[in-house]
Amino acid sequence: MTAPLDELPYRPCAGIMLANMQGKIFVGQRMDRPEGTDAWQMPQGGIDDGEEAETAALRELFEETGVRADLVNILARSKEEHFYDLPDDMIGQIWKGKYRGQRQMWFLMRFKGTDADINIETEHQEFSSWQWVDAPRLPQLIVPFKKRLYENILSEFADLI
Repeated sequence: MTAPLDELPYRPCAGIMLANMQGKIFVGQRMDRPEGTDAWQMPQGGIDDGEEAETAALRELFEETGVRADLVNILARSKEEHFYDLPDDMIGQIWKGKYRGQRQMWFLMRFKGTDADINIETEHQEFSSWQWVDAPRLPQLIVPFKKRLYENILSEFADLI
């Protein structure tokens, strides 16, 4: 049984806005969505106990995209954590009901590689496809419960993209 929502903590997470040299942003199509529904997102993932947010971000970037740390420059780190809550119907289905949502530290990274350096067919594949998109499109592509978070991150990093 899941604890009441207001008693559940937020899962610590690192997120990556990966911008190529043309200022377009990497998004991946999530594999865990029902057929025919779009759910694009930027790379992100949990921060392990004792792990620094930047270390987690670089690890997650590699785990989800195959992009190595030497192929990126970190341009910025969000000034504060960004939060989102899961919709009520998803609590209990995700993360074994231990969290109400995520608290995320975000990093803007400049990708110095080529498209050939991206490989989403990783050991724990999360994306079925990927693309580069114009930054203003990000909030339109994400699931609705993360839209405000994406708008806030985009606003914070806009001058550096």
